[in-house]
Amino acid sequence: QVQLVESGGDLVQPGGSLRLSCAASGFTLAYYAMAWFRQAPGKEREGISCISSNSGITRYAASVKGRVTISRDNTKATVYLQMNSLKPEDTAVYYCARSRREYCSGSYSTRSEYDYWGQGTQVTVSS
Repeated sequence: QVQLVESGGDLVQPGGSLRLSCAASGFTLAYYAMAWFRQAPGKEREGISCISSNSGITRYAASVKGRVTISRDNTKATVYLQMNSLKPEDTAVYYCARSRREYCSGSYSTRSEYDYWGQGTQVTVSS
């Protein structure tokens, strides 16, 4: 069965860094674009970043662009999100998702583009 398991979330101080991981199983990761979403209390789940199946295309939300980097290792069946210069407003549960496509579309942040989701990992940015 398809599984996505996020890890790496933690409590960090403002300005700190975290590297999130999404371990995929039950399918061949190399055939799918993948994305990271986040959901903060009282807010809807929002798309943060997307990466194409071969890493040729990456997309970032304006709120995180310049501070995060999405990457993937298809051999290890893992997708990563490196986050730097973290801010309190980055506090949220972070989810990875499998796209129905191999490339990130212009509507990559639309939830209907994805067919499988992980359970999420908590990121808290606070002093």
